[in-house]
Amino acid sequence: MSATLSLAAVLAESARKYPRKIAVVDGEQRVTYETLWREALTCAASLRERGVRPGDRVAVQIPNVVDFPRVYFGALALGAVVVPVHLLLTADEVAYTLRDSDARLLICHPSQAVTGQAAAELAGVPVIAPADLLGAEPLPTYASRAPEDAAVVLYTSGTTGEPKGAVLTHLNLVMNTVVNVFDANDARSSDVVLGCLPLFHTFGQTVGMNGTFRLGATLVMLARFTGDAALDVMVRENVTVFHGVPTMYVALLAAAEGRAQLPQLRLCISGGAALPLAVLEKFNAAFGTNIFEGYGLSETSPTATTNQPHFGTRAGTVGHAIWGVEVEIARPEIEERVELLPAGTLGEIVIRGHNVFAGYLNRPDDTAQAVVDGWFRSGDLGTKDADGFITIVDRKKDLVIRGGFNVYPREVEEAVARHPAVMQVAVIGVPDSVHGEEICAVVVRDPAVPLSEDELIEWSKERLGRHKYPRRVHFVEELPLGPSHKVLKRELRRSFS
Repeated sequence: MSATLSLAAVLAESARKYPRKIAVVDGEQRVTYETLWREALTCAASLRERGVRPGDRVAVQIPNVVDFPRVYFGALALGAVVVPVHLLLTADEVAYTLRDSDARLLICHPSQAVTGQAAAELAGVPVIAPADLLGAEPLPTYASRAPEDAAVVLYTSGTTGEPKGAVLTHLNLVMNTVVNVFDANDARSSDVVLGCLPLFHTFGQTVGMNGTFRLGATLVMLARFTGDAALDVMVRENVTVFHGVPTMYVALLAAAEGRAQLPQLRLCISGGAALPLAVLEKFNAAFGTNIFEGYGLSETSPTATTNQPHFGTRAGTVGHAIWGVEVEIARPEIEERVELLPAGTLGEIVIRGHNVFAGYLNRPDDTAQAVVDGWFRSGDLGTKDADGFITIVDRKKDLVIRGGFNVYPREVEEAVARHPAVMQVAVIGVPDSVHGEEICAVVVRDPAVPLSEDELIEWSKERLGRHKYPRRVHFVEELPLGPSHKVLKRELRRSFS
């Protein structure tokens, strides 16, 4: 008999171990592990009655509310494959996801009904509300799956062409969940975790939701993140663990000013994009805690590296590879093979191990370009020092070439972010007739601190090399953010080029 493994076991085992413990807080709702698992098995039975079979793909368009884990683990318990849908997509974009994934149906929360219904009609698939799945007799247990079977298909943002579905297996996601909570950081079953990262996104789903459930801890849902809303919920629910992307840490810092009471955070994890050192230092001082920065992608389940207590931490780095995963630096200009570089050399980050995805759905050519010699090519530039710490320099596609010199936006952002009037900054390259590209800083400034474009340029000139400092500065009210709260540099390039 072949081995079996299911991501559904993450919730099933905690329901067995902590049946009466609160698994999810969603507003006034308090749902125990026992109840959540029974409801997931009920959803599984209802999906089976509707003709869904193991291996079928089920699209899920649900915000950060308790319906998401009910449906997510219900589909997994049936042996189906979950296709989470970004909530900010248009109906046409959702329909593309439904068609490309060959989804059997769309489970759509009422808050998304207008877009979901239109998309389902375009794609020719049925649409169901989560509440409609709670009327059946629950299945007795979850379906067995092979470790290499698909569990989740995550669609990439599509910055370089059509979005692609990254196929993640049960082995990928179970291992990433277990290693994250039991090896990579000091997580505890007594923790209360804020679930503000979108659950349709890999960070919020694996590190946040699945990690919390594997521990038997409590997940506090926040459907719409703002700094003030997050602080209010964290104080009210005694949250001890926060997972976020850099823009969320910036928002929390702004919201914390003048507050008499702040949450007592024990553990903070940052990922999704590089965290400016200035933000890390200010947050540590304001909240009296440390941020452990990590790194990963949808294709790596997501975590590949993180600062880990047993290796020591190093600010400005994303730490070491997690257990069972190798992370190295390769020559970025060689695409047909992976040629590793020595310590301290700048190159492309490559990853191999239990976390690397099974490939892009129905796209063998794209998969062959992404996985070379067994290594996943991340498209990110970085270094690995003699002690094994990985530092992210930038995305290859974000590199700015000014007058023949390579300029890495993150380095410029780190310097500009230290100006006392700068709240957020994103650096891009814009076309220039003389230098090919020019350095442009798009800045959200503190309205209480006077600052002009010329003043910021002169300030930066004193702190950066002559080819690096921004010659152009644009002040904006806010930076454009994607569904996972990452800054959309492609939008900035369109606006200011």
